[in-house]
Amino acid sequence: MAKQNRLAVFDIDGTIFRKNLHFELINELSWINVFPRKVRDQIVHLYTNWLEHKGEYESYRLGLVELFEKHIKGCKKEDVVRASEMVVSFHKDRTYIFAEDLIRKLRDDGYNIIAISGSPIEIVEEYNKKHLKFDKVFGSVYEMKDGIYTGGYIGEPVKNKGEVVRRYVEENGLTLEGSYGIGDTESDASFLELMEYPIAFNPNENLKEVAQEKGWRIVVEKKDVVYEMTQCVNLHLA
Repeated sequence: MAKQNRLAVFDIDGTIFRKNLHFELINELSWINVFPRKVRDQIVHLYTNWLEHKGEYESYRLGLVELFEKHIKGCKKEDVVRASEMVVSFHKDRTYIFAEDLIRKLRDDGYNIIAISGSPIEIVEEYNKKHLKFDKVFGSVYEMKDGIYTGGYIGEPVKNKGEVVRRYVEENGLTLEGSYGIGDTESDASFLELMEYPIAFNPNENLKEVAQEKGWRIVVEKKDVVYEMTQCVNLHLA
């Protein structure tokens, strides 16, 4: 089908991919001795704290960003690309049913489909090349000089995904009429609010509150069952 000018926007981590590309990349870089081995223990600690409700997802995500920024300085791009290829080769099929079905439907309907992730652009592009095959992907871009990372960064789309979408729509002559968006955390709210059909998928507490306030669809996938939530119960007890 010929491409139309309609747009669909996806988050990746926790929305398409069942795990976190940034976590897996750092883990692989540690295993192949590009990052110190102790970094693996640090990311596992961050993950465990979130898993055991000792911290919010955003704290976990920011912890990954800080570790990556700290240890990427002086590393070679070729090593990060190699680690990205290894991660995607092993994990590429660990996806959510709902997201895969929606992607298939939107692709059949001729949508332009993009993804915006806070994970490094190297692994986001590899994931797109080997699995997603979207029209465009955006990820965090870290500064390099002569193929070596300087420790600085050029762009971090997760800070304002809505602005990334606005710019992409304008530059490519697209429309937000009939548009779809799907994300799982509050960092996705800035682009979801632009979409005609926003979907909060397996949302964290912060995005759930936004979705309820704005009347967005809330979808939850547990094991191999997908639920459409018509009412969310607040479990905070007095």
